[in-house]
Amino acid sequence: MAALGSPVRTLRGLLRELRHMNAATGRSYRDTAAYRYLVKAFRAHRVTSEKLCRAQHELHFQAATYLCLLRSIREHVALHQEFHGKGERSVEESAGLVGLKLPQQPGGKGWEP
Repeated sequence: MAALGSPVRTLRGLLRELRHMNAATGRSYRDTAAYRYLVKAFRAHRVTSEKLCRAQHELHFQAATYLCLLRSIREHVALHQEFHGKGERSVEESAGLVGLKLPQQPGGKGWEP
C-alpha cells in the first residue's frame, strides 16, 4: 500500500480542490459547509497521546481517497472540455479540415438546367 503522507498535506489538497470548485461561483470556499465539516473532522481526529489512533488513520485514508476522486473529476472535466468532439460535421466542413474543396454544382442548387 502506498504511503498516505501527512494529514495536513491531505487537508490542504482537499481545501485546494474546494477552491477550484468554488472559483466558478465567486464565493469564498470558507463559507461552504464542506469546508466547515473538513476542518471540524480533522480537528476532532488529531493525534492524541495514544500510540495508535485507528480513527485518525481511517479518516486520513478516506480523506486521501476523496481527494483523489476530486482531483480526478476536475482533470477529467478539463480533458473532456478540451478534446470533446463538436458533433456531426457537414461534408463541406470535413473537406475543409483536410484542405479540400467540394466542386460547385452548375446552376446553383441542383443539376437542373
